[in-house]
Amino acid sequence: MASNLLKNIVKLDTRVSVSQNVCLPIRCLSTASPRVKDKTGKNIVFVDGVRTPFLLSGTDYASLMPHQLAKEALIGLMRKTNVPREVVEYIVYGTVIQEVKTSNIGREAALAAGFPNSVPAHTVTMACISSNQGITTGIGLIAAGAYDVIVAGGVEFMSDVPIRHSRKMRSLLLRANKAKTPLDKLKLLSTFRPDFLLPELPAVAEFSSGETMGFSADRLAASFKVSREEQDQYAVRSHTMAKEAQDNGYLTDIVPFRLPNSSKVIEKDNGIRVSPIDKLAKLKAAFVKPHGTVTAANSSFLTDGASACLIMTEEKAKQLGLKPKLYLRDFTYVAQDPIDQLLLGPTYATPKVLEKAGLSVNDIDVWEVHEAFAGQILANLKAMDSDWFAQKYMNRKSKVGVPDLSKWNKWGGSLSIGHPFAATGVRLTVHTANRLVREDGQFGLIAACAAGGQGVGMIVERHPDATAL
Repeated sequence: MASNLLKNIVKLDTRVSVSQNVCLPIRCLSTASPRVKDKTGKNIVFVDGVRTPFLLSGTDYASLMPHQLAKEALIGLMRKTNVPREVVEYIVYGTVIQEVKTSNIGREAALAAGFPNSVPAHTVTMACISSNQGITTGIGLIAAGAYDVIVAGGVEFMSDVPIRHSRKMRSLLLRANKAKTPLDKLKLLSTFRPDFLLPELPAVAEFSSGETMGFSADRLAASFKVSREEQDQYAVRSHTMAKEAQDNGYLTDIVPFRLPNSSKVIEKDNGIRVSPIDKLAKLKAAFVKPHGTVTAANSSFLTDGASACLIMTEEKAKQLGLKPKLYLRDFTYVAQDPIDQLLLGPTYATPKVLEKAGLSVNDIDVWEVHEAFAGQILANLKAMDSDWFAQKYMNRKSKVGVPDLSKWNKWGGSLSIGHPFAATGVRLTVHTANRLVREDGQFGLIAACAAGGQGVGMIVERHPDATAL
């Protein structure tokens, strides 16, 4: 069955394309379908979310600082929802590779975006699921009765990452700062060695194993017998669907970004590129050389971008005259072996969050799953389709189940749209919301893997007032 599964997901359906989707009128949600119980007593809603265009690092955003991207996402959110900044009570913002000068980037971005000084903000980091953590932290604050209106989001800026002196050099400089006399300084200088000048570069690698995520993806693909051809086909699928969604105007979460001191306005993602499969097949392995199957084309790329979303109680939304997109129904975080199962977060999170919500795989109308690597996605699908894996590693009697792949990442994903680490969670959520409207669905499932062998699963339900704009 697994081989058929892979054939189905990598096959581009020529009979029905994304471009044939239309924005359907909101259906009367069937009472025969399972309903998810509100556990907070407050019916917490996702009003809307926005993002800057996601750009390849080193391109048009290269001269900026990350808080400038975050600022524009926050301003764009307030403009789109028409909610005064004074109504927002708290901001939770994510980032992974932090700019040292703006360590609490949530606060700095909020001040730059014109939020009142009285609005607190804090920054979270949970690798690729940082803005998911921002959203769910906001859910917790609202459920606890601390606040009614929360902004969450995330930013990543890979064009300019912090590069440190070596530890030996840092130690020398710190001791030199405390040296009292010229003789003390000369003694310190005599301990200097040329290798002190070697810099420490940040890497997308696991601290616990020292292994880059690409190596883990290669090993995972090999373990689940995911071929290079299957990975390349999935990558083509992602870019093709993203291009169709872009061309048809479905990516309404994007707010245009005017570059400072320039007339240039960035209006769309620049990493979406539909290439022939034979062109992808010519690329060399990026990590496990020469025989690995993970390449630059079937991996997500280093991306700059920011996102923001507005969540609140349904009662507050009604008071403000807003039309929310989603009910935020349930969520779970998971963690597993950070070496051999680093990227299997969706497999572990999916059954847990479905069971918490009282739903099954077949109840999900929209799947939005983070695409770190094509091999990672296909390995997760095989793991979800395996009774052996469920019994051996997940303490389950039977497999998770196979998602309906016609409902899977239909607007592309991180492979094509881009993946600014901390910003992706909001992008997944708002795409789920807008797809539920256009595809006339009720429930969506959002899942993602993250560094450290962690993952998230979220269940959302379309709000009766939702629109895809």
